[in-house]
Amino acid sequence: MSESTTTATLEISRETAPTPLAQLSMQQAINRALGEILESDDRALIFGEDVGVLGGVFRVTDGLQQRFGANRVFDTPLAESGILGTAIGLAMAGFHPIPEVQFDGFAYPAVNQIITQLARMNYRSRGRLPMQVTLRVPSFGGIRAPEHHGESLESLFAHVPGLKVVAPANPQQAYHLLKHAVSMPDPVIFMEPKARYWNKAGVNLTENVAGDDDRASLEGSVIARSGKHATLIAWGAMVSRCLQVAELAAEDGIELEVLDLRWLKPIDEAGLAASVARTRRAIVVHEGPHTAGLGAEVAALVSQSCFDTLRAPVERVTGFDVPYPSGDLEDEYIPNIDRILFGVQRVLEYRRG
Repeated sequence: MSESTTTATLEISRETAPTPLAQLSMQQAINRALGEILESDDRALIFGEDVGVLGGVFRVTDGLQQRFGANRVFDTPLAESGILGTAIGLAMAGFHPIPEVQFDGFAYPAVNQIITQLARMNYRSRGRLPMQVTLRVPSFGGIRAPEHHGESLESLFAHVPGLKVVAPANPQQAYHLLKHAVSMPDPVIFMEPKARYWNKAGVNLTENVAGDDDRASLEGSVIARSGKHATLIAWGAMVSRCLQVAELAAEDGIELEVLDLRWLKPIDEAGLAASVARTRRAIVVHEGPHTAGLGAEVAALVSQSCFDTLRAPVERVTGFDVPYPSGDLEDEYIPNIDRILFGVQRVLEYRRG
């Protein structure tokens, strides 16, 4: 083999070789994304309760104040409305704030600022005051925390015009979707599933991708597992649980598709419809209460788009219509594998009339 041929072969090998993946937890992936955002955007600021010196309750911002200084990563008083008010004022002045609400249940005092100012300011000012704010919210349950330390607020935020809402399901998504969210001109509620903070997975740090498949874009939903008998629709920590269900169902010859919705506002209606049109059955799984939960909106969209092809009513497996419980009752509240499997069974066995 000639030297030129050998060189050409090596070049082809370099081009086709798979990109190495960094094994990171979601906490590490978000930390890395935040560091890169601060490096590339002088107007980006990170602040919230204990995010500076301590590095956050979950250590998501660990080391960032030491790297970038207390003027760009700083602690705030224990006042969520003040945190959001500060973020809104900074955005009006041209900064790109990335505030953190320490726990999802602590967001309630800031709802007034989020709904009446953050979500409306761009509209109210006819575009003169864009709100390039990314609010990080450690969300959902699964860590056996006290009351108000585990909530599922996606339906509240998704209902508000002017907000975008996203919930990553794994480290790869968390890394890329956070960077994408911060670059958006609109306010984004970034809901981080606390129960998945410490689960490690491969993260492609060189490509601008965010799905399990490297070809997936940063917008819309993604198929986490292909199937043909029914579609499990989930987001956040429930994606992992639905993948467990799909594995168990496969042992009985049932091929379940798992659709990771990711973006909860706007919802990927086309991707949702395409998946359910293939499987003809749908089960929506989420931690929030059943009544007026986001699953109801998903079910309505599926019924509207797939009415002629559905072979069963859309099933919902959700939390219950009670306040989100403290840790000792979480296992009874959060949809577990058995409850999801029963939902699958109901849609598979459904017979009309």
